[in-house]
Amino acid sequence: MSDLEFEKSSGNVFADIGLDHADDRAAKAKLASCINRIITSKRLSQSEAARLLGIDQPKVSALKRGRLSGFSLERLCKFLVKLGHDVEIRVQPKPEGKAASTLEATVFEDHP
Repeated sequence: MSDLEFEKSSGNVFADIGLDHADDRAAKAKLASCINRIITSKRLSQSEAARLLGIDQPKVSALKRGRLSGFSLERLCKFLVKLGHDVEIRVQPKPEGKAASTLEATVFEDHP
């Protein structure tokens, strides 16, 4: 068995693999994950979720598969509101010593 080499993650897999707009991608992924958990917890079919969100079923399928290029952060936030959740946007100074970040999504969930 050989020694394994590894690199510590930055906490953003999109940045770690060198993708553009990594902060935006990570924020969208967190919001989409929350949306998908809510849809599952409400036991909605894709068709039911589509009607509730005001989109067509193939878009719900894309959302569930993590294909998020067709969804803006604003649109994902609107979906959360339509699913009966509040969305809070907070602006604060970055802590000293922390690298500048354009966007970070923190999801606090209290649903099943």
